[in-house]
Amino acid sequence: MATQTPGTRLEDQWRDILSVHARTMCEIDRALHPHGLGASDFEVLDILASGAVSQPGEHCRVQNIAGRVHLSQSALSRLIGRLEKDGLVERTVCEEDRRGVWVALTGKGRDLHAEVLPLQRSVLARMLPE
Repeated sequence: MATQTPGTRLEDQWRDILSVHARTMCEIDRALHPHGLGASDFEVLDILASGAVSQPGEHCRVQNIAGRVHLSQSALSRLIGRLEKDGLVERTVCEEDRRGVWVALTGKGRDLHAEVLPLQRSVLARMLPE
């Protein structure tokens, strides 16, 4: 019988975390798909709705969202572009720093977030151990 080294146990724990993450993201995608959202879409809406990077209901800089999601800057920009096209968020250029971009939920985005929030939270409760 092979004994596990401390490194092997850490690798197994890491793989378990990745597995739970992947399964949970897939379940969230499945639950939100009928509403036209994926897990990453919801995450951005949730960050904006919660005020985690700004005051709730206010706009925030895209770079502040980038620090909270597991997406590259370019992938996040494309995602926000899709959300904007769907009327869920609006983007504006920062007047103080023309390189900066502000993003905020629209009324439609706030309503959709409120509608699907229980679905996402239900998946989390089911998939994540306490």
